[in-house]
Amino acid sequence: MPVVRSSEAVVHEVHGARFVSYASPRSGSKELCAWRAEIPAGHRAPVHTVDREEVIHLLSGELLVTLDGRTERITAGDTVIITPGATLGIENPTQEAALSWVTTSIGLRAELADGSVLTPEWAN
Repeated sequence: MPVVRSSEAVVHEVHGARFVSYASPRSGSKELCAWRAEIPAGHRAPVHTVDREEVIHLLSGELLVTLDGRTERITAGDTVIITPGATLGIENPTQEAALSWVTTSIGLRAELADGSVLTPEWAN
């Protein structure tokens, strides 16, 4: 039975946020990726468009999530489902870090507003 211990999770820091990868091809997953995202207080992530479905479940804190131009405040326990082709913006307007659990299928790519493409290691 594959078990990824917290001490074995791989940490990535990109665009001012921290992504702690638990499930990926590197850890033995064949179809899905899962990670904890740590969004610091006052942080605004770059707006990006994803090419795969992504699910964000907020574990603690609160975030402003903008999906295709519509902004919602989400709080701990809320889940956001992002469809392929959606444009996503995430902001933490509070004084505390927000923690979320994110899942997607292997191979996720994100195109940033400047046209650059991010292929995150934790999702490939």
